[in-house]
Amino acid sequence: MQVGEVSSGGSSHRGAGASGTVSEDRRVTVFSANGRLYQVEYAWNATRLAGVTSVGVRGADSVCVVGQRRASEPKDKLLDMTSVSRLFPITERLGLLATGIVGEGRALAHEARNQTAEFRFKWGYEMPPDVLAQWIADRAQIWTQYGSKRPSGVVAMILGIDDEKETPQLFTCDPAGYFFGHKAASAGQRDREAVNFLEKKMKNNPSLSFQETVEMAISALQFALKEDLKVTEIEVGAVRTDDPTFRVLTEAEIDEHLKANNPGKAELKATQFLSY
Repeated sequence: MQVGEVSSGGSSHRGAGASGTVSEDRRVTVFSANGRLYQVEYAWNATRLAGVTSVGVRGADSVCVVGQRRASEPKDKLLDMTSVSRLFPITERLGLLATGIVGEGRALAHEARNQTAEFRFKWGYEMPPDVLAQWIADRAQIWTQYGSKRPSGVVAMILGIDDEKETPQLFTCDPAGYFFGHKAASAGQRDREAVNFLEKKMKNNPSLSFQETVEMAISALQFALKEDLKVTEIEVGAVRTDDPTFRVLTEAEIDEHLKANNPGKAELKATQFLSY
């Protein structure tokens, strides 16, 4: 293997050479010969290591995100799953779904809360969703410029209502410092499968109601995972234009949307129950 050549697993990056230089894949501030920052790419891999997938969908009058409620150590049978969450309220009107390393997502949410509080104190109104997304992206980008830091292993989805336009907003922020607005988005282990599903469903820019928005997000996650979801396995956050308060749906509300997505299965269970 020639100097600078990289294997698929990343284990064959060039190490310290004769001059004693440090390998470019071990320092976030050093570009490789082909212009890549390997530590940023490794951070992307870290967002998938948790084994969870998240989906966000923006409707006509609402925006919704759905994430898997899964522990970092799935073999822990004594864990109270209600304590496991990657969905964080930032302000009364803004929510954040962190996909990736749980601790880093929680730390990001804490910093975002402080930032939005300072913004409100300084300017007298709530931070808009796009401003929060830009701040998170700037934070991530700055961390790629210092050897004393490393990129964050989290993809953040920001949801809220733009008060000036009175429209729902959905943004994603990644470890490289990019942030984009989306009609629909996915992150995590099976994001590609979910995106393929959403691209087909959102091709003609459908005007989705709140119920359709939630059910579209759940359907995309079910399609990506290739399995039916249970109420205890997902968490759903949403914001509506007629009530711009960010809220996490209850298990009863999630169950209603799951039944709407799988009406045949719900009827089968009801029939089996009545037959006993």
